[in-house]
Amino acid sequence: MRTIKLDEASKQELLVKLLKRSPSQYTEYEQKVAEIVDAVKEGKDKALFEFTKKFDKCELDASNVEVTEEEFKEAYASIDPQLLATIRRSAENIRRFHEKQLTRSWFDTQENGSFLGQKITPIEKVGVYVPGGSAALASSVLMNIIPAKTAGVSKIIMCTPPMSNGKVYNATLVAAREAGADRVFKAGGAQAIAALAYGTESIPKVDKIVGPGNIYVALAKKKVYGNVGIDSIAGPSEILVLADETADPRYVAADLLSQAEHDALASAILITTSSELAARVDTEVKAFTEKLERKDIIEKSLENYGFILIADNMDEAVDAVNEIASEHLEVLTKDPFLTLSKIRNAGAIFLGQYSSEPLGDYFAGPNHILPTNGTARFFSPLSVDDFLKKSSVIYYSREALEAVHEDIERFAKAEGLTAHANSVAVRFE
Repeated sequence: MRTIKLDEASKQELLVKLLKRSPSQYTEYEQKVAEIVDAVKEGKDKALFEFTKKFDKCELDASNVEVTEEEFKEAYASIDPQLLATIRRSAENIRRFHEKQLTRSWFDTQENGSFLGQKITPIEKVGVYVPGGSAALASSVLMNIIPAKTAGVSKIIMCTPPMSNGKVYNATLVAAREAGADRVFKAGGAQAIAALAYGTESIPKVDKIVGPGNIYVALAKKKVYGNVGIDSIAGPSEILVLADETADPRYVAADLLSQAEHDALASAILITTSSELAARVDTEVKAFTEKLERKDIIEKSLENYGFILIADNMDEAVDAVNEIASEHLEVLTKDPFLTLSKIRNAGAIFLGQYSSEPLGDYFAGPNHILPTNGTARFFSPLSVDDFLKKSSVIYYSREALEAVHEDIERFAKAEGLTAHANSVAVRFE
């Protein structure tokens, strides 16, 4: 990892470098993604199956694109019973956390005869995308579906890439059933996003699409936005560790690598006030990397986006943390709760030496689908709110409207909208 002094110049250079990882920067993929999306929009199942054969090396048709009850039974029969128990415990934690996010409709009656309120309605049909590839993410199944189910979504349609043999990972299917997916389809990449957005003969059209994916998935979600809602356009994973001299260098190094192993574009950053800690973390990172299975990916990630920044003081370090606005932020300081009070921008915040990032990925309960590429400055983690719509409710009696109709007419006329004014005035002629 590159060790540099934190100052304004190095901070800005880092921010520019990190921004280049954003899906919006990969314009060379946009045309290809657009072609895939448009092809599925027009060709429906036929195009979907052709792309599945091309990209996933798997031949599917209308008879086997949807996961059957028999395949679910096979998944349950094959899964390690201890893993099943872990999935269920994790699901319960996630469910309990997200139930606390529920909001209710409210209505307010005034003595003047007006009745105002906000009606909260679950989205009817949601599409959930779950990545496959080199790491089958059963945890993402839980994180996407449980908040939707908690919100009361009527139909949850999940898409995930098939293996070359036409199967889906056992843990992925088990997690889908435990979380409450209504239907699961073997479809991945931009073609799956297009199928969910526009519908095919086999895959129903949905109202909103959520879930992480690769650059093709991210850009496909960007393209179909407007025809359907989306949660966000997620970029590569990232972790930032804020530490002082009290942090354990082995813990810091292990936590940085937990995200570096995702892919070559993942970023792992340490900001510390201790030069000694910085040196020891660098040594531990090298030692761990040699032992880990995804060594090649980790080395590429660290070469491109692995940094150790040494700050003069904690205030300077916290300012940098807030500007970077990392997806995952670990606070390993003498008093992490005091430091927390100064943090404004982060997707998920992990406090203390025993709250390592994978705790949030798998088990604690808060959602691990988080804002990336600095968007934690204005975005939030996936939540129950992402699956709810809010409608304003307005009722005025004649008496209530009569008391204010001249104000409304005056406002409308000031904007040159006389039909608006007339709409109110006609009631009092």
